[in-house]
Amino acid sequence: MRTEFILEAITAVNDVILHSETELESLDREIGDGDHFINLKRGCTTLLAMRDELASLPPADVLQRIGMKLLSTIGGASGPLIATFFMIMAKVEKAGDISSLSEIAAAFNASVEGIKQRGKANAGEKTMLDTLIPVAETFNRLAAANATPLEIFNAIQQTAEQGMLSTRDMIATKGRAAFLGERAIGHIDPGARSSQIIIHTICELAKQHHTA
Repeated sequence: MRTEFILEAITAVNDVILHSETELESLDREIGDGDHFINLKRGCTTLLAMRDELASLPPADVLQRIGMKLLSTIGGASGPLIATFFMIMAKVEKAGDISSLSEIAAAFNASVEGIKQRGKANAGEKTMLDTLIPVAETFNRLAAANATPLEIFNAIQQTAEQGMLSTRDMIATKGRAAFLGERAIGHIDPGARSSQIIIHTICELAKQHHTA
């Protein structure tokens, strides 16, 4: 993992989140608290402002500072969960250089497990984990099978989309949507959608680096 790639990803994710404002706000108005896009935008803006500070740091320190900053910046239920992802990723990176796709897959899986524990949630509960858990499983499986980078990135994008779409038919058991009961059926979870958007964007960036 390289600091330069992390910084590029921050810019790319910020752009796609801003582009997705209308959709994310609409999804969140249906079954959420109405603040999901605002919190994501605040987090991205904060990270963009840290670019110069982060540029000279090793990846583990970059990830740790990102996690700590998001913890104090993003409100709502998603803030601590997203921060947990980065802080666990930082811990894994600090324990040993994450460079191969199999190592990145293992670190991603550890971070998703951290979100599960922090949020006391799992797949099937209409949350961001319905995108993240299948992606972690696909990433680990294909990396272990020595699939090509392009095969891995394409499969991750497809899995993320399938996971996100699966939330449409779920009854939520976490967050504000849990109070809606069956009325939440028919609506995609905004956290699952934003997670899918971010994963898709980072995979596209990774493809560019592997074909350059």
